[in-house]
Amino acid sequence: MTFPRPDFTFKRPRGKNSYLFISLGALVFALFSLSGYYTDWLWYRSVAAQNVYITVLAWRIGLFVFFAGLTGFIIWLNVYLAYKNRPMYASVTPDQVSLQRYREALDPIRKTVFTVGPILLGFLAGGSASSEWRSWVQRLNAVPFGVKDPQFGMDISFFIFYYPLYRNLVTFGISTIILSGLASGVIHYIYGGVTLQSPTQKATKFAQSQVSILIALLFVLKAFAYWLDRFGLALKQDSLLVGLKYADVNAVLPAKSLMMYLSLIVAVLFIINAFRRQWFIPNIGIGALLVTGILIGGVYATVLQQFVVKPSEADREAPYIQRGIDSTRAAYGLSGVEIIDYPASIEPSAEIIVQQSETIRKIRLMDPALLSPTYNQLQQVRGFYSFPDNLDIDRYSINGDTQGTIIATREINLAGIPNAQRNWINSHLVYTHGFGVVTANDNSVRIDGKPDFTTTDIPTKGVLNIDQPRIYFGENSPSYSIVGGAAGSEPRELDFPDDTSPIGQSNNTYSGSGGVPIGNFFNRALYALKYQEINIILSNLVNNDSKVLYYRTPVERVQRVAPWLTLDGDPYPAIIDGRIIWMLDGYTSTNFYPYATRTSLDTATADSLTQNTAALRAQSTSINYVRNSVKATVDAYDGTVSIYTWDESDPILKSWSKAFPGIVKPRSAIPSEVVNHVRYPEDLFKIQREILSKYHVKDAGAFYGGQDFWVIPNDPTRPGVQGAQPPYYLQLQMPGDKDPIFSLTTTFAPSRRQTLASFMSVSSDPSNDYGKIRVLQLPRNTVIPGPTQVQNNFESDPDVGALLSLLRRGGSDVELGNLLSLPVGGGLLYVEPIYVRATAGDSYPLLRKVLASFGTKVVFEDNIEDAISALFGTSTPSATVPTDPDQAPTPQPQIPSETGDAAADLANAINDMQKAVADGKKALADGDFTAYGKAQQDLENALDRARDAERRLNSRNVTETIPEVTPANFLR
Repeated sequence: MTFPRPDFTFKRPRGKNSYLFISLGALVFALFSLSGYYTDWLWYRSVAAQNVYITVLAWRIGLFVFFAGLTGFIIWLNVYLAYKNRPMYASVTPDQVSLQRYREALDPIRKTVFTVGPILLGFLAGGSASSEWRSWVQRLNAVPFGVKDPQFGMDISFFIFYYPLYRNLVTFGISTIILSGLASGVIHYIYGGVTLQSPTQKATKFAQSQVSILIALLFVLKAFAYWLDRFGLALKQDSLLVGLKYADVNAVLPAKSLMMYLSLIVAVLFIINAFRRQWFIPNIGIGALLVTGILIGGVYATVLQQFVVKPSEADREAPYIQRGIDSTRAAYGLSGVEIIDYPASIEPSAEIIVQQSETIRKIRLMDPALLSPTYNQLQQVRGFYSFPDNLDIDRYSINGDTQGTIIATREINLAGIPNAQRNWINSHLVYTHGFGVVTANDNSVRIDGKPDFTTTDIPTKGVLNIDQPRIYFGENSPSYSIVGGAAGSEPRELDFPDDTSPIGQSNNTYSGSGGVPIGNFFNRALYALKYQEINIILSNLVNNDSKVLYYRTPVERVQRVAPWLTLDGDPYPAIIDGRIIWMLDGYTSTNFYPYATRTSLDTATADSLTQNTAALRAQSTSINYVRNSVKATVDAYDGTVSIYTWDESDPILKSWSKAFPGIVKPRSAIPSEVVNHVRYPEDLFKIQREILSKYHVKDAGAFYGGQDFWVIPNDPTRPGVQGAQPPYYLQLQMPGDKDPIFSLTTTFAPSRRQTLASFMSVSSDPSNDYGKIRVLQLPRNTVIPGPTQVQNNFESDPDVGALLSLLRRGGSDVELGNLLSLPVGGGLLYVEPIYVRATAGDSYPLLRKVLASFGTKVVFEDNIEDAISALFGTSTPSATVPTDPDQAPTPQPQIPSETGDAAADLANAINDMQKAVADGKKALADGDFTAYGKAQQDLENALDRARDAERRLNSRNVTETIPEVTPANFLR
């Protein structure tokens, strides 16, 4: 039985149509590619950073062309030589007979295959090399660290700037040689240079020589790799430490050096073999290399670890553990951390409380993670505006006093436009920008539980002077907007709703410097192609003075201007010189700092608020060195990007500044108003606290034991969410300070207990020891509860638990605010605001109660003044303000008693609350929303009466003498 011979004949496309379609496809691809490059260049020119774009593009193209060409040429050369030196007559063996059909099929397209194959492989190599442009730029602009590696005596810059590039080059070289060997081997096999079934010679002389030379080159590169492996040991990480250990220094390191020399010897043997073709001697060299690696690097190292190190591991590894401790603390900027022993009494000191009265007055009650619905309901103005889910915290000088402030931008929200009005013109030419900010004091609340707003409304009014409130560049800006117009033309961009206007709104024409002009047809055509939108060309609303705004989020703009930076995940707005300015923090980082432990950015920066979002915009998910090297700003109106040096000593930033001169301005150029709103970055603080949870232990022996390690407590105020408690910005007066300092704070718990291990804070005030980290370390036998234990104390308190349960059942939801920890009165004060929101409709949380704890004492009061008074027996200036901001603060009004007996009034109020809940449920079931509204009002009135009766009971200490009238008994 015979089978038809397979037809491997290459069929070319026939007819002019085939070439026409191919040409058109190539033209369309080229147009899309070139339009993307050109529009990107126009954007970089609009932010005065075209040198960044040109430099990066030149590096990427240069590396691609060089390594693609080099790889393709080397592979082609080996294939060409293998074919050129093929035997004239293939041996008559079964495998060569079967290969004859393949030779016949390959011959018509041989030149094409020999050319296209290496080109395609070269493209893969070029693409890989192009992505490593950062390594090349840093290597050519390397800056010394001025710190020597303790093992090799090399400057740290070698590991950070040189080592990664050398590793990439070795990988590239080995890959190219292996591909060349495989490609030439296939050609040798197909054309008879190698025969597997020959009874005599299985390879031609040239095939043997070519293979010998390739193997020799491979071992030369392998020798270089062994040389690099020696330094790589300083970056090796295991469960105990990073860097060389006892067995590495005494076994692995000598083995690597010996194998480096042996690899060079083997390379020489293979070069000789290329001429003599005696495989026995070079094969012995390979065997010796393998045996050396196994015996010295493997067996000897294992025996040394098992019988010398393990019996006294703590002592043997102590010098290397100490290296790791010192290097890790230096790499994360923790060398200057001040650890202070703090006794933390459970009984408050009246003298210290008096000294810390300002800290108590400035306790932050407003939780920025909960207030977004409140801001939206009270200050949204229209549905096409919105506030971010998490608001921001800053501070402003108001009448000479530093006032903590909750600030949020009112940005445009295209999702809020009614569907009937959603079209291209409205989405990209009319609804183009947000308007203004809303601010509120962070330490005060109005009588009705609403935030104490200080800047509100449209047009903006309040304590902050805002000359330019428009937000064309924000965190929620549309992907692109076309703005601007000729002088005197009719404005079309919706500015804000205006009841005094005949059209019900005030319009605006953008006049800022930001954006890319698209007045000419060529630019309009390019952007029509970029966004695949023909209306950009056809619409008469796009005129000669139009500009297109894109890449509009602050993070995106800074990341494009400085692509080497890792950006903090929380940009925040500040009012500076009458304009809305976005403030950002930029980091330089690396994964190659010797002996320093690594951390995952995803893990270190995640907490209960950010675990579902990408908090940190990072180049790498793993680092072991980080610096807050720059501060950046983005103007919300014109999009101007300014990047300033912050850490002037950082060698990595110096390297990038050499490569991209003029992009990062000197620290002296930072405007004073910008400096006044600088914060210590939250993501950096999270990374540092994770590292410090272990590396506060400076002694190698104690570190090996691990008994003093700390953990970051989970956030107890987010039920059902497993995430670390986030750090909090507070105005805090640490022990020894005269005045409160704007600080970022966190707590630690012991690894196996829920008590408090320590309290950590860093100054976030540039005028007051900015960046100074201090840790209050509590005694190991402390009974001071940690956050988790405090929250448990709150919830398990009979009166607190009863009232919380009552609030949760009464047609409302209880939302727990941030649990703040403050070193006050010689101990730890915990404060947690309690918010209540209705379960029905577009509700929003209002602050109704305050939980507080000191030592083992728990109080649950209507406001912070009453909570502090109940805890310490002292009063603090009122943080409750009237609903009308023009009025002076007045005491909370008293509700007339129904019976004259507070206990009876409380019982009646609770009964009325239960009745109102039942009436509301019945009204909903009947579809009677009028009755439902009346039931909700009755519930609110009864709740107010219950609060008033409870306050009167507490003021008379009735709960201690008449237990049968407590809320818990009423609930039962």
